[in-house]
Amino acid sequence: MGESVMSAPVLSLEAVGKSFGPIKVLHDIDLVLRAGEVHALIGENGAGKSTTMKILAGYQPASTGRLLLDGEETRFDSQYEAETAGIVMIHQEFNLAEQLTVEQNIFLGRELKRGPLLDKKKMRSLTRSYLERVKCRVAPGALVSSLSNSEKQMVEIAKALSRDARVLIMDEPTAVLTNRETDILLEQVRALREHGTAILFTSHKLDEVAAISDVVTIMRDGHVVHAGPTSEIDEDGMATAMVGRDVSDLYPAKGCGPASETVLSVRGLTVPGFAEDVGFDLKAGEILGLGGLIGAGRTELMEGLAGLRPATADQIVLFGEVVTIGRPSDAQRRGLCYLTEDRKLRGLLLGWGMRENLTLQTLYRFGGHFIDRRAENAALDNAIREFDIRAGSRDVKVGNLSGGNQQKLLLAKVMLSEPRILIVDEPTRGIDIGTKQQIYIFLRELATRGFAVILISSEMPELMGLADRIIVMRSGRLAGELSGNEITEDAIVRLSMGLSATQTTGVDRAGAA
Repeated sequence: MGESVMSAPVLSLEAVGKSFGPIKVLHDIDLVLRAGEVHALIGENGAGKSTTMKILAGYQPASTGRLLLDGEETRFDSQYEAETAGIVMIHQEFNLAEQLTVEQNIFLGRELKRGPLLDKKKMRSLTRSYLERVKCRVAPGALVSSLSNSEKQMVEIAKALSRDARVLIMDEPTAVLTNRETDILLEQVRALREHGTAILFTSHKLDEVAAISDVVTIMRDGHVVHAGPTSEIDEDGMATAMVGRDVSDLYPAKGCGPASETVLSVRGLTVPGFAEDVGFDLKAGEILGLGGLIGAGRTELMEGLAGLRPATADQIVLFGEVVTIGRPSDAQRRGLCYLTEDRKLRGLLLGWGMRENLTLQTLYRFGGHFIDRRAENAALDNAIREFDIRAGSRDVKVGNLSGGNQQKLLLAKVMLSEPRILIVDEPTRGIDIGTKQQIYIFLRELATRGFAVILISSEMPELMGLADRIIVMRSGRLAGELSGNEITEDAIVRLSMGLSATQTTGVDRAGAA
């Protein structure tokens, strides 16, 4: 950790409050960011972290209290003013122009010129150097729309590095990164700390918080409930402070005894360019995990099965009937539904309300030519109650909900289709430990009631903690299957790397699962 706790404050909040109309979301927040210090800000989704960060970075003004820069009270009327003062924020939601190149995004709004012309040669050279710092191998001329989520995140980080920030605010920067990419990012954070940058770091991965931060502030319901050196609180203490209850038993007990009836049998499933000749069985009452390295074809395989992308199969038997699934509606009609890994771009309409999002996929159930608003509102009441969706108002736009509440709304939307088989892709990505626990309990209860669940997860503890059985993919093919006592981290990693599950050769775990 950096020896920085006595350095002068660079950016501070004093007794800051924030209200949206009659709803107060922040209460007397004190926060101090110092040069050469990593300050972790953690809490459940909806605790007020994002609003706090946006006040620091000039996206929103405080309603009460003071913002101080180098000890002097100040006010940022825009993000641009904050960036001019050396305060840069890396967003959880990508803040990139999809149809521009990587190079154009990094220099957008501050292009380098040589005389009246753009100095493209210098911008390309600098872009390469920024990308090399984060070990990102994408071409400067590549369109952002062609990049994977993890590549986009590394471009965001490279863009922030290019601004030589005094204060760097990082909102869930590792949520979509592999283990190897996360290690690279944390190396950069340490280097920036040594350089004297003040860093505010948020993450729902408490092991990262413990490893990288010097100081931790914990928020709950818009209040600071803990602040102090990271060395004085362990991960269990962080989790308990965040949610106000014990979460040591994060994963519910697995099902008793073997599952019974086979409800889905897949043979020879091929998704061109992503997966080839994959076969597996799924039983009622079980959670089947799907593991493998990032890029192994897990998501694409399940999207092909659910009719979301072109796929062929020798045979798909669903509830005893040989079926062909060409579109999502074919799968949904037969009781198979897919919950996307990307709730913001593919799962929800962020500019719409909760009611519209909830019922869109099953609108046929709420009327023909005229929609039954009373029935829709009743469905929303049930969803809010059953999934514990927390919103200041029923009319709030979904984009203004916290990530955890968005995920719970997406889950409610999918369950409104009454699936008997549910495929969940990265169901807890970017959400807090308390909401994770709620989702884990819900998925286990589904299995207990006889539903079948397929879980795709890049988090090894999640995969091992939830799945009754795990199939592992490698390079688009099935590498092996594990159950019971066979489910270990070593076995999953070995299969992911193309080795035998029982081989004793040492394996690099970076990027696994």
